[in-house]
Amino acid sequence: MTLWFVFALMTVAAIFAVLWPLSRAGRPQSEGSEAAVYKDQLSEVDRDVAGGLIGPSEAEAARVEISRRLLAARDSQDGLPVASSTRLRRSAAILALVGLPIVAVAIYLPLGSPRLGDFPLAQRARAPDTAQPFENMVAQVEAHLEKNPTDGRGWNVLAPVLARLGRFDEAVRAYRNSITYNGDSPERRSDLGEALVAAASGVVTAEAKAEFERAIALNADEVKASYFLGLAAEQDGRGSEAASIWRTMLAKAPPDAPWRPLVQAALGRVGGAPVPPPGSPAPALSNEAMAAAKDMNEADRSEMIRGMVERLATRLKQNGDDVEGWLRLVQAYMVMGDRDKARSALGDARQAVANDAARLRQLNEGLKNLGLDG
Repeated sequence: MTLWFVFALMTVAAIFAVLWPLSRAGRPQSEGSEAAVYKDQLSEVDRDVAGGLIGPSEAEAARVEISRRLLAARDSQDGLPVASSTRLRRSAAILALVGLPIVAVAIYLPLGSPRLGDFPLAQRARAPDTAQPFENMVAQVEAHLEKNPTDGRGWNVLAPVLARLGRFDEAVRAYRNSITYNGDSPERRSDLGEALVAAASGVVTAEAKAEFERAIALNADEVKASYFLGLAAEQDGRGSEAASIWRTMLAKAPPDAPWRPLVQAALGRVGGAPVPPPGSPAPALSNEAMAAAKDMNEADRSEMIRGMVERLATRLKQNGDDVEGWLRLVQAYMVMGDRDKARSALGDARQAVANDAARLRQLNEGLKNLGLDG
């Protein structure tokens, strides 16, 4: 309503601006007319004579010519109409009063968006300029930092952008400058280490590992550094050490940690038993089965686990009321890195318990604990 009230005021103001000149009676102009110009020229002749710029005879001839033009101008002005037609002014006023709003509405309705919601000023100020290419904005920040290399905030902004663009070597430099000018922190050390890993095509180099160790020294619970230190152990062939690092992470993690499935999958790669979130059901495999799996080679272990998971899936298709069984199956597929089968099992589970509100609620709560949408 406020917006339309403002529009109405603007329309009234526009109409008033048109009607005001029409409501005034016409009168001949005095200031700025030809007669006024010639009067000024007569005065100028008098000033030139007083200043000795022209002689008396020249001045007299000029006065005669100017006076003749002045009389002619006055005669032509006397012949102009003094007032405009009353009927014409009334017609113009009615046209402006009625026509302007109609024309404005006729143009706005097909072109405007009267039902479009308000866009607050604060959000408009934060909205990015989509007309400007993203690369140009990055170039502007880089140009700014070339002139102001000690701007720590600028390096802090630029570094992750360069990493997302795949410019990892430049991202490494930006992260180092961010640490230099913003100060040390476990997050910055972890980000630098991650950029070094990306620059090395996924290999945790000695330089990257040193950065992760510095991050852990500043914060023993730094998630990213812990994960990559486990990955470094896995790449060095120390699977048991990697499993220990990742198990510790999972034991400390909240049930809804977004990175939990990633670490569970990594733990599954090195043959570690999955660590369920707090309050979640037991793992798909028994402790005895997991103990036997440790003595097998990687291929046999994977085959045994897949066989047990498939048997669990077959049993649940025959008896779908076992909510904990469905949750174990979904979790097992996640640990194996097969998210498509996990989501397929999720759909089957919901269909199986769709008519039981209590079981459906239990299923949804368990799925949330596994990091899936409940």
